[in-house]
Amino acid sequence: MKYRIVKNNKELININILGLNINCIEQGEGDNVLILPGWGTNYNVYKNLIDNISKYAKVYYFDMPGFGKSEEPKEAWNTDDFIELVKEFIKINKIDNITLIGHSNGGRIAIKMLSEGNLEFKVRRLILIGSAGIVHKKTAKQKAKMSIVKLGKKALNTGIAKKIAPNALENLKKKMGSVDYRNATPVMRNTLVKLVNEDLKDRLPKVNVPTLLLWGENDTETPFDDAKIMEKEIPNAGLVPFKGCSHYVFLERPVQINNIIKNFMGK
Repeated sequence: MKYRIVKNNKELININILGLNINCIEQGEGDNVLILPGWGTNYNVYKNLIDNISKYAKVYYFDMPGFGKSEEPKEAWNTDDFIELVKEFIKINKIDNITLIGHSNGGRIAIKMLSEGNLEFKVRRLILIGSAGIVHKKTAKQKAKMSIVKLGKKALNTGIAKKIAPNALENLKKKMGSVDYRNATPVMRNTLVKLVNEDLKDRLPKVNVPTLLLWGENDTETPFDDAKIMEKEIPNAGLVPFKGCSHYVFLERPVQINNIIKNFMGK
């Protein structure tokens, strides 16, 4: 059964979407804002951002499946699965005329969803904070790591190896993978692989809403060069760089970020 989120005064609740229990919140009054969080994050990371924006808008937020208090999917998801979840959340809550904020992987989801068009709701504007979505050529070091894992997989998949060291391949993947990859469950690990290997660069020109890019110049997760590409390729985009800031610029410069968002929304 699907439940509409009621006004809940800063209280997180669980609703069932696509068969998963999803942890979410509705806070504030005014124009609708939906925040799509990044990979591996949860409500606590965005609480201050939500509190600030909810002073002049109605903010919707939910933990992505597998993170925070939201249930993990039964099998690996791709970007389209996350888009379906976002659309269902919007439909259940009858949200329209949305300011969509996507951080990191949340930005990836937003970009692909908007580039496809034919939405049953209106997105008035898009705010991307350190957004994912652009795939880079692998460095020599990354290629070497992949080769080691592939060789290890071949060797450790033999019958004898499986009997002697049944967890060896899993341990090798954990050791050689990224922090996000190492910390994930098998289902979420496969989900991450599907997400990061999808390049959305060609879709950027199809994002036809006013777009604000907020980016830390020292971002090592989604490099600042990605911001420059998005500013160039998205038709109506503007970039605000933050010197000395990282992937979590909204935590490092909360007052400045809030003022910029408020102005972008015409408040």
